[in-house]
Amino acid sequence: MDILQIVIVIGILMLIAKPLGNYLYHVFSNEPNRTDKIFGWAEKPIYAVIGPAHRTGMSWKQYAISFIATNLVLVAVSYLLLRVQSSLPLNPNDIGNMEPTLVMNTVISFITNTNLQHYSGETGLTYFSQMAVIMMMMFTSAATGLSVAVAFVRGITSKGKSLGNFFEDFVKAHTRIFFPLALIVTLVLVALQVPQTLDPTLTVTTLEGANQQIAIGPVASLESIKHLGTNGGGFFGANSAHPFENPNPLTNVIEILSMWSLSAALPFMYGRFAKSRKQGWVIFSAMMVLFLVFLTVAYTAEKSGNPALNALGIDASQGSMEGKEVRFGIAQSALFTTVTTAATTGTVNNMHDTLTPLGGLVPLAEMMLNVVFGGKGVGLVNMLMYAILAVFICGLMVGRTPEFLGRKIEPREMKLIAIAILAHPFIILAPSAIAFLTDLGKGAITNPGFHGITQVLYEYTSAAANNGSGFEGLADNTPFWNMTTGLVMFFGRYISMIAMLAVAGSLTRKQWVPETIGTFRTDNALFTVLLIGTVILIGALTFLPVIALGPVAEHLTIR
Repeated sequence: MDILQIVIVIGILMLIAKPLGNYLYHVFSNEPNRTDKIFGWAEKPIYAVIGPAHRTGMSWKQYAISFIATNLVLVAVSYLLLRVQSSLPLNPNDIGNMEPTLVMNTVISFITNTNLQHYSGETGLTYFSQMAVIMMMMFTSAATGLSVAVAFVRGITSKGKSLGNFFEDFVKAHTRIFFPLALIVTLVLVALQVPQTLDPTLTVTTLEGANQQIAIGPVASLESIKHLGTNGGGFFGANSAHPFENPNPLTNVIEILSMWSLSAALPFMYGRFAKSRKQGWVIFSAMMVLFLVFLTVAYTAEKSGNPALNALGIDASQGSMEGKEVRFGIAQSALFTTVTTAATTGTVNNMHDTLTPLGGLVPLAEMMLNVVFGGKGVGLVNMLMYAILAVFICGLMVGRTPEFLGRKIEPREMKLIAIAILAHPFIILAPSAIAFLTDLGKGAITNPGFHGITQVLYEYTSAAANNGSGFEGLADNTPFWNMTTGLVMFFGRYISMIAMLAVAGSLTRKQWVPETIGTFRTDNALFTVLLIGTVILIGALTFLPVIALGPVAEHLTIR
């Protein structure tokens, strides 16, 4: 029954991904199509404000400056609103202002699509902040990531020198993708008993006669974009383990598909831009193979139970149910865990801190690789980065100048790719080392030993991968953790984005090279294997020593 549940969800995804990828292509192809008639009326007033001059094609530098400037404006507005939230309307529960470093962390977290939360949503934010700040950044951060991914794809596939226009892509991402899909998912969740109200916290009398406070609010609308935008920040501290966010197995499946579908569709969109659907299938296949390996490890580890408890003769027939919801069981918990860190969403329906060591290794490793589907555009861009690297390595081995999609790969592109590849482990391992060496860092570790190493490593890996999930045993709401994770989230988001836009810009200036009989093919099964091998060789081995000190060592000690 467990396997059947997993197979059905993956089957539904396979049915959705390709047509959704075709739809994304039509949205961003800038060619006349039916979506213009459906959504054009909503976009015309926005374009009237932007002006025709601001919709011209952009170079990679113009595109990068445009999206960074837009993000800076949103950061400034969001920071101000959170600092004075107690004085703003829609605060029926009299919630106070946030501490300054927590505000900084929260704003950076949501504008970078990370949604790392060092606060509990139902007690830390007003309804106004949840809707006007948090949900606003959930939409805009997802649209920014998707726009950059589309620009990168245009750069490596088209024969023109423009990456498109950021503002036009940004508007279309909202009006044609996130707004309509979020509305549909919200209505479905409301129909399935997820709350959507502005009423204050309920006070009820228990069977023992005591008073109990039950938090409610505009939950369904936040849940929809939280998953569609691969954001992950929960309305409640318990996130999608909370029965108001995720009340039953059906909502669980809807949330899994919501955060997975767009990410899985992007390779097919790439195939359409490349005018070779096989190119899209290669990227999708590599992602799916890695995903299935991780899912198998997570499910097997959790289904086998905790080795330490098994040694005591305790019944493990239900698996390791610590930290999991009975309504979901092992299968939907393991699937949710694997998807949320593959798609870099960060939402959780079980507590990752209570996973078995090998079960906890899965989300950690997926975030370290950051190529298994990924968030809005991140996974596609990173996997294409590894594809270019694979072509470069193979080209050197046979003594030919590497070519990818009709353009030569030369030192400038490889230097930029090297920056993106090396920056990711550096911003994870360096602050982790600082945390272990200082009292400010060590003071937050609640589980000394190998598990404590994993707690710290997971926190910074989640921040760098813009995921946002956490091993919640870490006491991380302190100025040290707020500031260090804030910096990691910032660099994790923007270094790779700018570097890969620069790669795309560099490729657009190159002469198109026609394909010959000697051209190394990137649209077959052989290249899929080479691509997976490159990801494992370069990505996974980078983190092997620290993984051995954390989850692997913990597993060996409790066997």
